[in-house]
Amino acid sequence: MDPYSAEGELINIHNHFHQGQYQEVLDFDTSSFSAENALPARVITLRAQIALGQAEDAIADVQGESEPELLAIGALAEFSLGKKDAAVKTIEELASSASDNQTVQVIGGTVLQAAGKSEEALALLSQHSGSLDAVALITQIHLQQNRTDLALKEVTSARRWAQDSLLVNLAESWVGLRIGGDKYQQSFYVFEELAQAPSTSSIVSLVSQAVCELHLGRVEEAQSALEQAIQKQPEYAEAIANLLALTVIIGKDPTELTSSLKKASPQHPFLVDLEEKSELFDKAATKYSAKVSA
Repeated sequence: MDPYSAEGELINIHNHFHQGQYQEVLDFDTSSFSAENALPARVITLRAQIALGQAEDAIADVQGESEPELLAIGALAEFSLGKKDAAVKTIEELASSASDNQTVQVIGGTVLQAAGKSEEALALLSQHSGSLDAVALITQIHLQQNRTDLALKEVTSARRWAQDSLLVNLAESWVGLRIGGDKYQQSFYVFEELAQAPSTSSIVSLVSQAVCELHLGRVEEAQSALEQAIQKQPEYAEAIANLLALTVIIGKDPTELTSSLKKASPQHPFLVDLEEKSELFDKAATKYSAKVSA
């Protein structure tokens, strides 16, 4: 059984993680958990630690451990620190020796996808048995591949057996943002509920709410949500990137926000994509020369 299922004792700490409440995960009292859930609880705590930028502490925590789950966590931490080749090598070894391990599937899939190895990630994740974390990651990968049809199929299938799970609601909302139309409003309801309730609010849900607002044409509301997120965490790259996009849309100068994003996350996908397109534009421009009329 998935240790993070709605019937398990880890449901609350698991929800904190996927709501983007990483500090709440670290502060969670795990002393009452059963012995069989000690390792899954440790895994999700370490994942939160990495998400908060404490990858070196996570590596120190798993140093010398031999469990596949903790080896996978170590690889994820290494990847976040830029040691990508070593991390991918570890994950590929684990995928060969422990592909039936749920943590190896999810963490391995995360690392492989981040390394641009989508098909390897999907092959590993497809071996899951009732893991909503795997379902959510598969959905994200299909969306990144621009295969909305496959993402929708994955979510629809999970809805049949997971019913009103937080992760299914989130995955359905991600797909809704890609489909558009009335799905924008449906996605907005999910993220707004998370963002505005004190017990579930996080900078992640605030940014998600803002993205929905932007798609719905509610620019001022989107800007307000993004500014709230940045106020809570000034260097949160996703909030800066989305506010930068909003600034361009409304015709204002994005220079300051571009500089902030470069400082917070030099290799952010927005910046990488912008640089690639700038180079393509410059290359195309060299093929043309101005004609001067006499």
